[in-house]
Amino acid sequence: MIKDIFKGIVIGLANIIPGVSGGTMAVSMGIYDKLIHCVSHFFSEIKNNVLFLAPIAVGMVIAIIASSFGIDYLFDTYPVQTNMMFIGLILGSLPSIYVQVKSSSIKIGYIICAVLFFAIVVGMALMNGVSGHETDIDTSFLQVIILFLVGIIAAGTMVIPGVSGSMMLLLLGYYNPILDTIKKLVVGLVQLDFQIIFNALFVLVPFGIGVLVGIIVIAKIIEIVLQKFPMYVYWSIIGLLVASPVAIIIIGKFPDITLIHIITGIIAFMMGWVISRKLGE
Repeated sequence: MIKDIFKGIVIGLANIIPGVSGGTMAVSMGIYDKLIHCVSHFFSEIKNNVLFLAPIAVGMVIAIIASSFGIDYLFDTYPVQTNMMFIGLILGSLPSIYVQVKSSSIKIGYIICAVLFFAIVVGMALMNGVSGHETDIDTSFLQVIILFLVGIIAAGTMVIPGVSGSMMLLLLGYYNPILDTIKKLVVGLVQLDFQIIFNALFVLVPFGIGVLVGIIVIAKIIEIVLQKFPMYVYWSIIGLLVASPVAIIIIGKFPDITLIHIITGIIAFMMGWVISRKLGE
């Protein structure tokens, strides 16, 4: 259970950071296929699914709450080391994906899928530089509908490996407003300020419902595609995984690189690689 909580923490952190994919981290942890199955068949196998999903969900909640207060510090203070750690976490999953495809001959369709999804992730990273202004969230009924739809879009991208849900929120102008609302909810709960809690829930409940709907729908689609075209899916995931470090480098804000940065960056990369391999066992 402790190991699964740590897996959830890694996935939760990935979902917070623009350019990093929660789906990619699930692949790295070796639980992506099982997550998709559990979500797609939640009610038909509810006991086993709850036992598997609960510790991962706890880890994700811990990561999202903690990172909403402190993730910027790591990226601002140790940008090279933090980014290299995540790159190591991502690339550490490639050997396990390669095992899935090495017994099959390479077809032109597989290469096209890998290149296409590589281009999608890198393209989204490049678009990050032209993201729109942040959205002001009001208390209208229309805003509730919009938050629900934004939740569906964000969840869909969170489930797909290599595609960053947080980056999509950033492009839509909802990343910082949602993150700030999570902070306000935590502060409201600590202070027992029911006005702050109510205002935060007005935003987070429709967004959260949208996230759940999006995850269930996209997970079902992915499960069907995995069953019918497994090799195409795995080669697509390879393209997504290889593209993710490129996206992180494009989006990341790096200082002038020194020898210390290089050495500590390599150490951080190796730590991420080892953690990915160990959690994926």
